Amino acid sequence: MHRFDLEDPDDQARLSDPSFVLRPLTGLVVLDEIQLRLDLFPLLRVLSDREELPARFLILGSAAPELLKQTSESLAGRVAFHELDGLGLDEYAPAAAKSDWLDDRWLRGGLPSALLALDNAGSLEWRESFIRTYLERDLPQLGINLPALTLRRFWTMLAHYHARTWSGSELGRSLGVSDKTVGRYLDILEGTFMAFRLLPWHANTGKREVRSPKVYVADTGILHSLLKIGGRDDLLAHPKCGASWEGFMVQELIRRTHAECGEAFFWGLHAGAGLDLLIVKNAQRVGFEIKLTRSPQVTLSMRRALKTLELDRLFVMCHAEGEPWAMAEGIDAVPASMLASAEWQPLKQP
Repeated sequence: MHRFDLEDPDDQARLSDPSFVLRPLTGLVVLDEIQLRLDLFPLLRVLSDREELPARFLILGSAAPELLKQTSESLAGRVAFHELDGLGLDEYAPAAAKSDWLDDRWLRGGLPSALLALDNAGSLEWRESFIRTYLERDLPQLGINLPALTLRRFWTMLAHYHARTWSGSELGRSLGVSDKTVGRYLDILEGTFMAFRLLPWHANTGKREVRSPKVYVADTGILHSLLKIGGRDDLLAHPKCGASWEGFMVQELIRRTHAECGEAFFWGLHAGAGLDLLIVKNAQRVGFEIKLTRSPQVTLSMRRALKTLELDRLFVMCHAEGEPWAMAEGIDAVPASMLASAEWQPLKQP
């Protein structure tokens, strides 16, 4: 394997003549922080078109608009994308060896340095540094020229809207800008994996359905830093505690079900009924309600979602321990810790 870190001055110097260096290499070639050398893409297209294909290239970096544009133009049909999330429950739990591993992952988020810090104070310090570096260095390197303070204000405001339906006009008024401008800010955070949108499902029930997407800060550790939440007690006392738990579970469930774009939704009626997450995959419709409680109860909203959306199954994800248990016909309660276990399968395999 050959690896080049494009932030390393030595590797930058080695690639002063990239064709001379890369053309003879064989096997796996890793190019890290590729957004710093977009000029390499035309050469990579040439090297990937060689009939013998002596080398394969693993390109690592941020999903900047310029990066995606250059990739689509130069490497169309030659590249596959893989988005890396933070550490999932199934990855962290086996190595945690702690009784409170689930709450640690929820509080600190999935970024390895934040999650594996010696204590909560060290984790918080790392996340604060990460936020500052992202705003002041990473975004300008990607060609995104916005005042760091402006985007920090929007990001913090978005944290207070976490797990709510998007209202660009409301956020725009709060920031003193247009809804088009805050939409651009959201596009930047989503394009760099700092936020994500969950699209609404339309069941055509004749009722007034929610048509706007829900918005989430992608990593719960970053969310808690933006909300100035330092420890578990602070989290449990915070007004956004339930919304934080919802976002945490939504991401873990999407990861666990391997749901792609166009397979994960939420459903809501303006009258109040709704479903936190709907996965439509492999000719199945599976719903998930997310409750920050150890003893969830069946609600009228759950029964309505089960019937209206014609769900194959409805799972209620809760903060409990032990094995799943049946709550009603078609409705099961599932402890969140089961997301770390390969034994529990929410979707039937095709």
